[in-house]
Amino acid sequence: MKFTDTAIEIAKKVKLLILDVDGVLTDGGIYFDDSGNEFKRFNSLDGHGIKMLLESGIEVGVISARSTPSVTHRMKGLGVRHLYQNQANKNEALQQLLEKLSLNVNQVAFVGDDVIDLTVMKKIALPIAVANAHPFVKEHALLVTENIGGNGAVREVCDCLLKAHNRYDALMRSFLR
Repeated sequence: MKFTDTAIEIAKKVKLLILDVDGVLTDGGIYFDDSGNEFKRFNSLDGHGIKMLLESGIEVGVISARSTPSVTHRMKGLGVRHLYQNQANKNEALQQLLEKLSLNVNQVAFVGDDVIDLTVMKKIALPIAVANAHPFVKEHALLVTENIGGNGAVREVCDCLLKAHNRYDALMRSFLR
């Protein structure tokens, strides 16, 4: 992801990263077994990026239009405390989250992939689209990842935020000890 000077200045102020699920944290596929049980595929690189953000003091939230137990399970395992599922109007969840954390829209980054995400993306400071997002969504994003959703796009965003907050290098060095 190519960080412009403008994006870097905005990213330095980000205290909350909000993620969509289908197409961002997953590959966008919705898998069912013969009994109708739904499955999702999550990327472990994305998961570790989320953990590093949380450990660095940057909050992570998830706002999804759908609701599935697998998302609840995955977010709990990663330590994500701010999970809003079944949100047809993502702006309502955004407002609740901002109030809960005493933040404003200038301190928020959001990663989306489809037009339902645009209502939030147009309100916050750092709108980001994954590489395989709908073209209209990419037009309205300040940044577009190089990786596609479910394949390291979230990790790419996490790494960029950590770099903007000058925490990336020290974190990486800590893994060499």
